[in-house]
Amino acid sequence: MAKVNPGEFIRQVRTEVGKVVWPTRQETVQTAIMVLIMTVILAFFFLSVDGIFAWVVKQLLALAN
Repeated sequence: MAKVNPGEFIRQVRTEVGKVVWPTRQETVQTAIMVLIMTVILAFFFLSVDGIFAWVVKQLLALAN
């Protein structure tokens, strides 16, 4: 890898950043909403799984007594 002086590095960085396709406001909002929905769905899923495991452990401990 060739060493580049700081000025050339900054120019290269600006060129690369100019190539980035930034999402629109609508795309950002839609993505944020989807993330929130998936978070809520996964929270309920893990709450259910945790409840099932807690019930199983409670039943097993009841058998041990």
